[in-house]
This record gives sequence, C-alpha cells and structure tokens, in this order.
Amino acid sequence: MPEIRPESLDAIDRQLIGALQLNARESVAMLARQLGIARTTVTARLARLEKARIITGYGVRLSQRVVDGGLQAYVGITVQPRSGKEVVRRLAAMAQVQQLCAVSGEFDYVAWLRCESPERLDQLLDQIGSVDGVEKTTTSIILSSKIDRGEPI
Repeated sequence: MPEIRPESLDAIDRQLIGALQLNARESVAMLARQLGIARTTVTARLARLEKARIITGYGVRLSQRVVDGGLQAYVGITVQPRSGKEVVRRLAAMAQVQQLCAVSGEFDYVAWLRCESPERLDQLLDQIGSVDGVEKTTTSIILSSKIDRGEPI
C-alpha cells in the first residue's frame, strides 16, 4: 500500500475526518449518509486512514466541569541552547504535561498542563522552572474553551 500523506487526502477523506472530529462515535451508516457514499466505502477509507496512521485513535474529551475544578494552562518555555533534548525528557516524566510542542516565535516550546488545583499548578510551574536548561516560562491559565474540535489534520 502506498504511503498516504496528509497533503494527498482528497475531499471525501477530509470530510470523513471532519465528521469524526465532531463526533468520533458516529456510526458508519450515518457517516455514509452524511457524505453521500456507500457504507463499504466509509469502512474501507477508515481502514486505509488508520493503517496509514492518518487516524491514530479515537478518544474522549472531558468537559471542564467533569475535570472537577481542575486547572488547565499553557506555558511558553524558553530553553538555553543545546538543552532542548534534556528539557523534553524531563517534562515527559511529568504526568500533568498533557502535550508539549516545539514552536516558532517567542518560545522554544509550549506545554499544555492539567492540574487539580492552583497550588498544584504553582508547584508544577516551580518544578518546570527548575529544570536544567529552562531559561524562562510564561503561563496562561485557560478560563474557558470556546471551540474544541480535537486534533487538527
């Protein structure tokens, strides 16, 4: 099977992925109706997208009220030259770090954190700031989510 690259996805693949991002539990029959294609075509496309690791899984996104007063924050992290690999390794060991992205611009990395309390967030930020190679952090606490479509393609 030839490799599928994101830029080679056709309109139906993108519509299928978009429908799943809105509701990953949608039935194959309903997806077929929405897209105007046969159920067997939907099933085959899903299998192809999964095999090519374009779709890497299906999950559950919890609402903020279920997180029970927990906090979420984004932290911009600036690191010293040649210390990125070690900083990434240390942050990977912190369970509250939900995602870490290398970015362009003001920061080297942006981390998405989830904590159970403001006190725990404060401790975690101190822990991140004390990692060898971390030069500076800037934190933004998430007040509310206005749009969440999951992972973009």
